[in-house]
Amino acid sequence: MEYLSKLIYLIIFPGFVFTVIMGLFLSGLDRKIVARMQRRRGPKITQPFYDFVKLLGKDTIVPRNANERLFILAPIIALVSICIIPVLLPIYNWTFFSGTADIVVIIYLLIIPAVAMIVGGMASGSPFASIGVSREVVAMVAYELPLITSLLAVCKKAGMLLGEGTTYSLSSIASAQQGNGSFLFTISLLPAAIAFLMILPAKIGISPFDVAEAETEICEGPLAEYSGLYLGLFKLTHNIKVYVMTALFVVLFLGGIGVTTGNIGIDLLINTLILLVLVIVIAILFLSMVRGLMGRYKTNQMFKFYWTIPTVLSLLSYVLVSLNL
Repeated sequence: MEYLSKLIYLIIFPGFVFTVIMGLFLSGLDRKIVARMQRRRGPKITQPFYDFVKLLGKDTIVPRNANERLFILAPIIALVSICIIPVLLPIYNWTFFSGTADIVVIIYLLIIPAVAMIVGGMASGSPFASIGVSREVVAMVAYELPLITSLLAVCKKAGMLLGEGTTYSLSSIASAQQGNGSFLFTISLLPAAIAFLMILPAKIGISPFDVAEAETEICEGPLAEYSGLYLGLFKLTHNIKVYVMTALFVVLFLGGIGVTTGNIGIDLLINTLILLVLVIVIAILFLSMVRGLMGRYKTNQMFKFYWTIPTVLSLLSYVLVSLNL
């Protein structure tokens, strides 16, 4: 029975099926909101579902000079890695797969899709892909430092509250917030939360930091030679990133928001709905509205931005937490 429940977690909820639905839904909502901001009607919210199914039916063309094995494996690895993360995220006081170093695992899993895109772009042999790959590498160097520093600040704060030093367990981070309030409303972690929100667009790969794909400049960059099923897998990975990153923010900084009624089923249902509402609000305010209001940064502007403001904010949080403020 235990193995069956774990399998359900992986495949249905909160794993693959639930994650795919939420990722495509948030993508459709984003397109609708940006269209309204631009005084357009925009597509239906369900349009990403149709687009994905359409791509599945298209022919897949592998370039003649491509490394076929890497070209095909890259989007599969990217999708699998991003779909593992939701089962590691607790929903208030409910943990699906507990561990002592969930944060470390998630850091590595979040890097894999970007690395897979780099490998796939290089394997395609396209000059547009090569430019996109170089930009993706610069983007990773730019945002990974403040992202990891923000995560470490949260881990240290949760560990101090629980008397454990520094904890890398998401369930422990959630427990610390349930007993002491959400970290977003803690002075020492507010800069880290702001830095995390600034990192979201670059980590997901949307405007104003979509420098690697840049459709109007380098024809989707690393994805220039992809089509059919494998393009669909990369697009699906991108959509799922929106849900994963916003849900991770909720767990890290808003983990104290939830209810406990004593009934496990009702608790899980209500807290899942609370999580989804928070995810949608964050996606609208800090992804869709930002994408609709701002133009794309240049690569050097993006690098300078992330190594100044978000890096300083994340380091400030870490110092404040270390001083127990």
